[in-house]
Parts: sequence; structure tokens; C-alpha cells
Amino acid sequence: MTSPLAERVRDAVGRVTDPELRRPLSELDMVRGVAADGEDVTVEIALTISGCPAADRIESDVREAAERVAGAGRVTVEVGVMTPEQRRALTERLRGPRRRNPFDADSLTRVIAVTSGKGGVGKSTVTANLAVALAARGLKVGLIDADVHGFSIPQLMGLVRHGEPPAPTQVGDLILPPVAHDVKVISIGMFLRQSDGSSPGAVMWRGPMLHRTLQQFLTDVFFGDLDVLLLDMPPGTGDIAISAGQLLPGAEVLVVTTPQAAAGDVAIRSGVLARQVGQRVLGVVENMSAMTLPDGTRLDLFGEGGGAEVAAALSEGGDDVPLLASIPLSPSLRADGDAGDPVVLSRPEDPSAREIERLADRIASGGRGLTGRRLPFQPT
Repeated sequence: MTSPLAERVRDAVGRVTDPELRRPLSELDMVRGVAADGEDVTVEIALTISGCPAADRIESDVREAAERVAGAGRVTVEVGVMTPEQRRALTERLRGPRRRNPFDADSLTRVIAVTSGKGGVGKSTVTANLAVALAARGLKVGLIDADVHGFSIPQLMGLVRHGEPPAPTQVGDLILPPVAHDVKVISIGMFLRQSDGSSPGAVMWRGPMLHRTLQQFLTDVFFGDLDVLLLDMPPGTGDIAISAGQLLPGAEVLVVTTPQAAAGDVAIRSGVLARQVGQRVLGVVENMSAMTLPDGTRLDLFGEGGGAEVAAALSEGGDDVPLLASIPLSPSLRADGDAGDPVVLSRPEDPSAREIERLADRIASGGRGLTGRRLPFQPT
């Protein structure tokens, strides 16, 4: 018979959350045994893989949970590793027996692709800060760096250490995305290594490889249940934009531009392409708009009105496309991005941070409709 103390400890340990899978150990079948000898307790747990990067934290959290129940008794934590069969059972339980895109047209996750017509408009910086702001509102957020040739999300999210981002943990063929600021993040930069362990200087892939990469990010990466999935798209209307339309037909598109006419003209094309592949243009974000100097004057380095013009052009002959935000030029936004410290967290009082927060409020309050989607239950 299991002692009452062992049962209480098992219950407490089972509520400990795996920091990578973000689920309780009991649900993951990682608690293999709890035994009590008087007031002393022994807990056996099984990690998903040998060398699990979260091993020390899991062991510490398990020990702390057991000690709270055991009181003055001694707690011993024995750490093992799942067998290949147990890992397969776990991955099937998490993902299902077949690989599929969990963000298809019937998904309840809101998918937002952040696009731009040209590079250099701050699209990735906006995406990273928006992801962090949405997560701070209690939403479960995932972020895919779909800009394969120009990936920068790991740096902007503070995941780069010693010159390169971390390699994701893999449980069988299931990839667990690193978490930064409560956002689950995946990028091709996490997988590319040269023979000496350093990151390569460039990714030289064409269309089929780009399509396959995005497909694998959607099917093989375990994001779990998300409220919002953001995609940082490459600039322009190339292969990834077309693939995103095929793989994510229910996605919304957020178009980022600067006030400059040259940026606005090509930004319109990215919105037009989104509609051509069946996606809905959610709105326009004008980045690098006029900033107010300490003496009260306004510096409009890239002009004014470009975002409104893009929104008006995309509203012609279709759904209304609003200008959702005008983010002013900000040295802090740039500097904190370079440091991997999103400005919405590091300097919430900065005008750029406040405008991104307003953008997050508008997006979070919008929600995604259920019309035309299958719901995961049946009437009885």
C-alpha cells in the first residue's frame, strides 16, 4: 500500500511544470515512482532525453515541491531517462499519431504574418516587441522567424549567447522551441552550424527548401496550445510569402512600412499578395514615423503619411484596412533590440514602446471568428 505521505508528494511533484513542454510532469508521465520510509521520501523521475538542458531546473523544482510536503524528512530525487518507446508514446500523445499542421484553416489559434514590401523598415523589431507585449497580456504566444535568409529574431528576443542562439531540444522527431519573455521562438538560425560549431555566414537555399523549412516549423515544432502565432516574414512577395498562403490559409497579415513613399509603394504589393492567396489584411503599421525632440519640435526623417496612404490603397475595392499604429523613431527601440532586450519591457515609458502596447491592445481585443471552422467537439 502507498503511504499517505507518498501520495501527497506524488501529487505535489506531478504539478511541477516542465519548462520546455510547459505541461505538468504527471501529464507527461515523467514521475515514475514515489516511496516513503517514515518521514523520508524518494522520488523517481524520467527526463525526456539524456542531456536535457532543463534537467537541473526540473530536479530542483521536484525537490522543492517534495520538501514542502515532506517537512523535516529527507528527500532523495533519482533522475533517469525515458526509453525510446516511452519517448515515442509521449510525442504521439503531444502531437498525435500523424504529423500535421496544427495551424490549418480550422485551427483556433490566431495566426498573424507580419510582412513588408522591402527590407530595413523594422518589421522584425516590431514583430518581436509585439510578441512580447501580447505574452505580457497573458496570451500564449509563438513566434516563427520565417525570414530564412535574413533571420534576426533570436538576437532581438535575447536568445543569442556567445555569438549564437541555442539549439532547440529534440524529443524524437519533436522539436521544442526555446522560450524568451514567455514567447516560444523558432528560427533557422538555431539549427545551422558549421563543422567547427560556428554559425554559417549565409543560407543559400531556393524555393523548395524554403517551403520545406516553413512546413517543418509548422508540423515538427511543438508549440502546444497557442492563442497567437506570429510569423516574421521575409520582405517582398517571394517563395515564403506564397508558401505561407498555401500552408496558412486562415492567417491574417500585418503590413509594416515607413512613412517614405518608396517603402509604401512596395508594402502595398505584400498586402495585395496576401489577398491573392486568400489571407486577410489585418492592418498597417507605420514604423519610424516622426519623433518629438526634447525642445518639442518634430523630426520626420522619412516623411509623413505613408502608413495612412498604404492603408487607404489596400482598402480600395475590398475590406477596410486600418492604420493600426504609428511607431515613432526611437534610439531605445533600436539599441534595446540590438541588446536582445525588447523595449516594451526595458523602457515601457518610451514613446515607441507605448505605441507598440497600443498596437498589442488593438490586436488582442480583435480575436478570431469561428465562422466556417470545425470545432473539436460533436453534439450528443
